[in-house]
Amino acid sequence: MSRPGLILKLSCLDQPGIVAKVATYVANHSGNLIEFAQFSNQLGGKFFARLEIETEHLDVEVEDFIAGFATLGRSLQANWHFRRLPYRMKTAVLVTKTEHCLNEILWRAELDELPIEITSIIGNRSNCRNIAEREKIPFHRIDMDGDHRERGFEKIRELLVAQEVELVVLARFMQILPDDFCKAFAGRIINIHHSFLPAFIGANPYKQAYERGVKLIGATCHYVTADLDAGPIIEQEVERVQHFHTPNDLVRLGRQCERIALAKGIRYHVHDRTIIDEHRAIVFPD
Repeated sequence: MSRPGLILKLSCLDQPGIVAKVATYVANHSGNLIEFAQFSNQLGGKFFARLEIETEHLDVEVEDFIAGFATLGRSLQANWHFRRLPYRMKTAVLVTKTEHCLNEILWRAELDELPIEITSIIGNRSNCRNIAEREKIPFHRIDMDGDHRERGFEKIRELLVAQEVELVVLARFMQILPDDFCKAFAGRIINIHHSFLPAFIGANPYKQAYERGVKLIGATCHYVTADLDAGPIIEQEVERVQHFHTPNDLVRLGRQCERIALAKGIRYHVHDRTIIDEHRAIVFPD
């Protein structure tokens, strides 16, 4: 949405009249509903919604519109969040050696597919420094080897806080995040990994997959939690493996899956198209 507007995310127990009540509130203040995506989880008895509201002709100030919604929100016993449009989400990208995911993020940000402001690129290796310098983005090399690991994560946390980062993207960052770090940035860290986990763990997962004759490979984009690679899944991509594909071909196909899944996952997050519901992520794709 290029014109002034709001995104509203809402979740509550499912009950009659939610859509009508929310739509009526918007209409009563001369707001224009651009999108109203909803989902009622019959198994969990919950209601989820994402709205885009054009605010150009509101009969009250935007802040008053947001504040006034609290009465309806409380009556529904809902959790809700407004975001003013347009905006750019402050984002830090963490990397190690490989650069394909980082390049994908930079490319899509340049195309304006991702409304993000990359505050810094942080790496525990210097492999991606030249990319950061080319894009004129600050690069921070953080030593995390051996006894430096704990202090390294402290330095990363200090950078994220100082830069007021809203989203942390692990673009093939090959370090396991400490539990307290995951909790401090809960719902704000996105990771990408090959979907062989946990079937093909350890070194050379693509070689293991080749030797087992897999027919599908893929990648999973998910929110990071203290449970390793077990956070709510945002997006997954797969590619079919043919009998003539070599381990190097699997690596190539895997990189492609990782790039696409990560780009989609970031896009859904920064456009407020995800709602975390315990161990799941509700996603309203565009």
